[in-house]
Amino acid sequence: MTAARTPDQADWQIVVGLEVHVQLLTNSKLFSPAPSSYGDRANENVDVVDVALPGSLPVPNAAAVDMALALGLALGCTVRRHSVFARKHYFYPDLPKGYQISQFDAPILEGGAVPVDGRLVPLTRIHLEEDAGKSLHAEGEDASFLDYNRAGTPLLEVVSEPALAGADEAERYFRALRRLVMALGICDGNLAEGSMRADANVSVRRPGAALGQRVELKNLNSPRFLALAVEHEARRQVAELSAGRAIVQQTRQWDADRGESRVLRTKEDAEDYRYFEDPDLPPLVVTEAQIARVRAALPELPDAKRDRFVQALGLSAEDAAVLTSEREIAALFEGALAVHGNARALANWVKNEVLAVVNARGLEPSTVAQVVSAPALGALVQLLDEGAISGKTAKDVFAELASGRGTDPVRIVDGRGWRLQRDDAALARTVGDVIAANAADWQKLVGGKDKLLGFFVGAVMKKSGGTVDPKTVSRLLQEALAKARG
Repeated sequence: MTAARTPDQADWQIVVGLEVHVQLLTNSKLFSPAPSSYGDRANENVDVVDVALPGSLPVPNAAAVDMALALGLALGCTVRRHSVFARKHYFYPDLPKGYQISQFDAPILEGGAVPVDGRLVPLTRIHLEEDAGKSLHAEGEDASFLDYNRAGTPLLEVVSEPALAGADEAERYFRALRRLVMALGICDGNLAEGSMRADANVSVRRPGAALGQRVELKNLNSPRFLALAVEHEARRQVAELSAGRAIVQQTRQWDADRGESRVLRTKEDAEDYRYFEDPDLPPLVVTEAQIARVRAALPELPDAKRDRFVQALGLSAEDAAVLTSEREIAALFEGALAVHGNARALANWVKNEVLAVVNARGLEPSTVAQVVSAPALGALVQLLDEGAISGKTAKDVFAELASGRGTDPVRIVDGRGWRLQRDDAALARTVGDVIAANAADWQKLVGGKDKLLGFFVGAVMKKSGGTVDPKTVSRLLQEALAKARG
């Protein structure tokens, strides 16, 4: 989205830093063997480690460490060979231990940058930490309930520098990071389930001035809400400063329904959390062999895939960007390309037909495989390119596939009798019959009323049951017309 800008904001710069929490796709939690899954019965997946019962000891999840390394290598981060887990203390009912195991002054990854539309947005750090539980506030009941299933779920916190210039760039950064973690296979990117959540630190300043006082916006779980919240907070700060009031350091929560934020608490500083090294966890050691193994397993990254689509397949930059916007869209395109090699035609079908159905059904773009399979899409475009079916028939076949009434384009075409006829002699006789049946209109066409040509093409197509190539029909009519005109 493009953020709106009020006249007052024209003399101010918006500065944003993001802390994005990425939930990792591990089978178990970060420090316990409890399942890390979504949607299970409340408090079903809770281990003694998750609630710090006496005598329980945390053990780091090796898969989570590998996933952290994969993201760090993809973003050009410096890998710390000996990182440290720390206890971050605060009291909240959904934090059963009274502290969160995180990393403070010795994170596993430092530096690096997220590529956003050709610009590298610098990172401060990426660190591992466990998630808290979830408070459930039942409507109509004077009570809250606690679900600790999420407590201990492994997260990566990706912390950017205050280097994002406003709401639009913050939104594009979030989308770029989401594309990357999904391509790496370390996060499912499910925003509705909270698999990625952003905290935005927003400040405003006059051009050339020092950074202003920041305000944190918590738990923004979609790129659109992130952009709306940042823009709203920037307007609020400009209004405060323009009225001669100071910006108070605080944490605010975005209310998407009302389109406004509200104060949660005055912002704490690091010392308020009483960080100290977790005595139950030794330093996390990363070896060169481990780094080499993770690097060798890295898939093709979205930006590299986009460039390859442009350079090797001849696609436009716009089409390549659409096809690599989601891992599933790229998979559908490449799967179809393995069946039929017309990259440009397939790109057009994905962009103009498949995604149109996704949008019409109100689905996420990642659900493209629910509309059509890659083999079916490839086979459909191949039938069209070979001249076996017309463009209109191709869309009819696609409608059958998208509605679930068939899975094989060839069977649909042959079963419905939609394959184009190739008998030019028979088609020429049909053209002659149509001309004879519409002799008055034909004379008008011969006399120069060229708009009637479309009528005759349609009449031949109708008489043939739509099983002839309209281009061939047009050619035969043009030949007959030229002959009639002498």
